[in-house]
Amino acid sequence: MWKEKDSKLEKNFSFRSYIEATDFINKITPIAENLNHHPDILLHSYNKVRIYLFTHSESRITEKDYELAKMIDESIDYSVKS
Repeated sequence: MWKEKDSKLEKNFSFRSYIEATDFINKITPIAENLNHHPDILLHSYNKVRIYLFTHSESRITEKDYELAKMIDESIDYSVKS
């Protein structure tokens, strides 16, 4: 579930391996690029990914963030722990 925190949408994902975590990042990259809306992404603990969404130009959450969050959720394999 996406959480609103510090004027950002935030979600954590856990994967079985480093490869799966980096594959996930590579999978959402073209989605973000097509929307011209780029998340902050943190890969940590070898298999965990944290995504932060906010509209940089407005320093807050906008409809673009909710749209990208929905598209990210639709792109993931639901065997992944969120």
